Amino acid sequence: MAPSPLAPPRASDRSAWDRVLMLHARVERELAAALQGRHGIGLSEYRSLEQLAHSESSELRMQDLADKVGLGQSSVTRLVGRLEAAGFAYKDLCPSDKRGVYAVITDQGRERYQSARATYAEVLSSALNVFAADPELGPTVQALRVPQN
Repeated sequence: MAPSPLAPPRASDRSAWDRVLMLHARVERELAAALQGRHGIGLSEYRSLEQLAHSESSELRMQDLADKVGLGQSSVTRLVGRLEAAGFAYKDLCPSDKRGVYAVITDQGRERYQSARATYAEVLSSALNVFAADPELGPTVQALRVPQN
């Protein structure tokens, strides 16, 4: 059941959210440094390539890509421009609606994504393991990890 919008705020909500944000920022920093250092791509580029690689037709409308990676329209336009300059993606017009623009992953983009996947998974697990041992962030990591059967 969703909480009532009129329910009084819990004092612990702010503290819990601050820990989630701190964990997020630290993990993102680790991921970004590893992807840039090992594969020459940023975190947003990686996530965009991932979304494109997993889309049914290897393409997404620009707005859909923006929604999936959590960026605004102008930011995703610049991001796809960087992917295009690197040869990892290109823009294509929608045949039925000339106003619609798609981002399409290239073979080179798919290869870069595939080579970066292991780095992303390795660094994510490593960072979460390190932060799980931190007295302040450990309970947050444990709360986010779902036991695997």
